[in-house]
Amino acid sequence: MNTLRDISLHLSSGGKLRVVLDTDTFNEIDDQFALAYLLRSSDKAETEAIYAAPFKNDRADSAGEGMEKSFEEIERLLNRLERNEVPHYRGAKQFLSDSITPVGSEAVDDMIRRAMTATESERLNIIAIGAITNVASALLLKPEIVDRCNVIWLGGHHPEYPFDFEFNLSGDVAAVRTVYDSGVPLYVVPCEGVASHLRVSREELSAFLDLSDPLSSFLYKRFSEYGSEGVWTKEIWDISAVAWVVLPESVKSYSIPTPRVAEDGSYIVDQRRPPCRFAYKLNRDAIYRDLFTRFNGDF
Repeated sequence: MNTLRDISLHLSSGGKLRVVLDTDTFNEIDDQFALAYLLRSSDKAETEAIYAAPFKNDRADSAGEGMEKSFEEIERLLNRLERNEVPHYRGAKQFLSDSITPVGSEAVDDMIRRAMTATESERLNIIAIGAITNVASALLLKPEIVDRCNVIWLGGHHPEYPFDFEFNLSGDVAAVRTVYDSGVPLYVVPCEGVASHLRVSREELSAFLDLSDPLSSFLYKRFSEYGSEGVWTKEIWDISAVAWVVLPESVKSYSIPTPRVAEDGSYIVDQRRPPCRFAYKLNRDAIYRDLFTRFNGDF
């Protein structure tokens, strides 16, 4: 079976990876850390644009409201990072309803435009850390970008995990099915059992971050507001997808046939399918060490 090349091989002629980030930034607290980690890794990746992804939960009554809140959170973070020049766009106001009808948006238009300037050897790396409707819509509107992109997605679990429910996948099943069926080179970070290892506490954050810095204090505040008193840790899931791009040695992965996605969001193993890569192990300490170093400006 053919295997996918490592992401780090798709460097641009300038020696950096071309990257865009698709993020439901206000859904939780991990997207904020991931966005900041990526922008503080400018020696490894050139972040060309950031896209607001839809979400719906107790923080947003509709996918459109979730997308708009995510867009606003992106702007708050760019302000604290002093990176307001980074292009950022509103994405879909609704989830993909089927695998043939794209949901248009500014984000999708920009993603396609940037992908069409990439090549098979110097690909655009799309890091998606939420519902994947924006990416699926771009692939539906311009199928030829499969030869110009990598998709690195945080979502789902491993096909053999004992249950299927996961927020990013279960809320956007048609989009996941579209991406998995598209033929685009796909790199998946499963949540439970892989990204779930990235737990951290308030005490660790306060010990290793400079809380006098506007960015770090903002992230620490977001993290603390989400938690409870006493002994408490929280997964910062989404930094795993960024780490696969900027610190690839911290992610162990293997090639498997791309699963089929059933209507209920469960995976169906089919050995005839083309390969994708699933992460199976993260070096948790190396990832947080790199993140803290970059947040504190010590790299």
